[in-house]
Amino acid sequence: MNTISDIIQKRRTIDPDCFNGKIVPKVIIDKMLAATNWAPNHGHTEPWDFIIFEGHEKCKEFGVIHANLYKANNTPEHFLQKKYDKLLHRADNCSHVIICTNKRGNSKNIPDLEEICATSAAIQNLLLVAQENGVATFWSTGGLTHHDAFKAYFGYSEKDTVLAVIYIGYTDVEIPEGKRNSDFSNKVKYYQ
Repeated sequence: MNTISDIIQKRRTIDPDCFNGKIVPKVIIDKMLAATNWAPNHGHTEPWDFIIFEGHEKCKEFGVIHANLYKANNTPEHFLQKKYDKLLHRADNCSHVIICTNKRGNSKNIPDLEEICATSAAIQNLLLVAQENGVATFWSTGGLTHHDAFKAYFGYSEKDTVLAVIYIGYTDVEIPEGKRNSDFSNKVKYYQ
């Protein structure tokens, strides 16, 4: 039986190029999304919001949208064909693509940072339930993920923040062992 500690330590980022094209059942996607709703958040604002592309055709459609947004929002001297092609085909073997956004509410008493932290916790919950169910994930912030044109295309306001594009699928590759630069004890100071 996997404990939560095991799941946390075994979770890995898997490049979508390593996905095998198998579709993740909706029941598992729903479990992943349900877990997001239990992230800690100040004032019960629940600031997370998700747009889901489901199935191969919709995932490929997302690739076209993302690549074309990249092209439209770069000058010719900054445009890279290699980057365009990568964005265009990144989701080809995905089961789902989820755009994860911090949808800023109207509460002026809660700082933006707290809302972003809550949304990040919701994303981590999604990733951990994916790991628990043998689903491969890739948290991307590349391409135009943080660009105003990206969030505007998907109907978000200026005050909202797109935090991630999560690529989802299954993989046949061997999952690598985890690695950290130092033990947790090197990052902790106790006051006793």
